Amino acid sequence: MMNILRLANLALLILFPIAWFAPLMRAGVLPIFGLSEISVISGLQSLWGTDVALALLVTFFAIFAPYMKVIGISLIQFGLMRRKVLPAIEILGKLAMADVFLIALYIVIVKGAGYVKVETGWGLYLFTGCILASIAISHLTRKR
Repeated sequence: MMNILRLANLALLILFPIAWFAPLMRAGVLPIFGLSEISVISGLQSLWGTDVALALLVTFFAIFAPYMKVIGISLIQFGLMRRKVLPAIEILGKLAMADVFLIALYIVIVKGAGYVKVETGWGLYLFTGCILASIAISHLTRKR
């Protein structure tokens, strides 16, 4: 079972970067982005030009927090880090889930405005799945 958890966790090292570049949503008219497909990376590029503080926060939530968590879990699974740090590492996964919540909230707000047609993209499901898988893997690693 531990080998399956290790492989699943290591797969996230590949799946997260794919999710960052995958389309989260498609928008007809969005003045901030000016794009038809919006990914985590394209959204961050637009944010860096308009609001640096928010861009730093979203960069941490969307990129650094989930990736640091996967690396930390891997270190624990391979015996290179003590299990005592697992609760701190699990917090990173919860912070990353906040980013998915924000993306979903933006979609609901924009759809409610009526000015923009927004469709969710497959990247949103991949990104959400990666974060939920990471939370499940850390929970199962804690039990071992």
